[in-house]
Amino acid sequence: MTRHILITGSTDGIGKATALELASRGYDLTIHGRSPQRVEETVRQVQRVREGIRVQGVTADLASLRQVAQMAATLRDGPPLDVLINNAGVIMDRFERSEDGYEMTWAVNHLAHFFLTLLLLDHLRRPARIVNVSSMVHATAIDLERLNEPAYFDPVESYSRSKLCNLLFTYKLDRLLRGRRITVNALHPGVINSKLLVQQWGPVGAPVKEGARMPVYVATDPSLEEVSGAYFENGARRPSAAVSYDEHLQDRCWEMSLESVQKAGLEVPLP
Repeated sequence: MTRHILITGSTDGIGKATALELASRGYDLTIHGRSPQRVEETVRQVQRVREGIRVQGVTADLASLRQVAQMAATLRDGPPLDVLINNAGVIMDRFERSEDGYEMTWAVNHLAHFFLTLLLLDHLRRPARIVNVSSMVHATAIDLERLNEPAYFDPVESYSRSKLCNLLFTYKLDRLLRGRRITVNALHPGVINSKLLVQQWGPVGAPVKEGARMPVYVATDPSLEEVSGAYFENGARRPSAAVSYDEHLQDRCWEMSLESVQKAGLEVPLP
């Protein structure tokens, strides 16, 4: 049976490279992006990779929880998913708030994916995989109560904190989904010359195509069929920062995320 994979942020960078590689292996794909035109262009490009695969597109700005909910509703009307790759990410040069009033980096990199994942849990065909793209630069400390304060903002540190939240979410969700045939893992894709990396540090990494290797591995490798609650880096399972394993912090991040979506006037289906 052909498997169906959704990749957020897949109209450029690591997400697009991942889509192209998965297409070459025969997977059906859903491409996500903010721009309808770029989504359409990417869908056409991915379809040309291999005959017979099904490729569709969805559009949503992850800075809007309302649009995340609308995208999830659209997806639930379509074929079930086997794999969800939460890949989209931003790094902001200055403090900005999302449509819902939250610091933009945290809102896009963590909160939107927290909400999207919970909205799609019942649309996953078992066995299923959830793959969260984190980073080796995830923070080693965080004050969750200050995330939305302008004075707490720093471009790189706020990005690092959002990537730590990806891990806190991964490990908490893994605890909640035990025994339900859904694995949840996180990864660092490598130091890759994505738009995000070049914007902050210049072209110091590997070609974007190399960035697909880890997401494809964690999303599809048969040896990981029953592996869950893990973090992968440099081609292997690695420990993440000690703070990411703090279950009280995982619980607080979960509660804060839940409260943030509810304050935006939206309902969150709980696992």
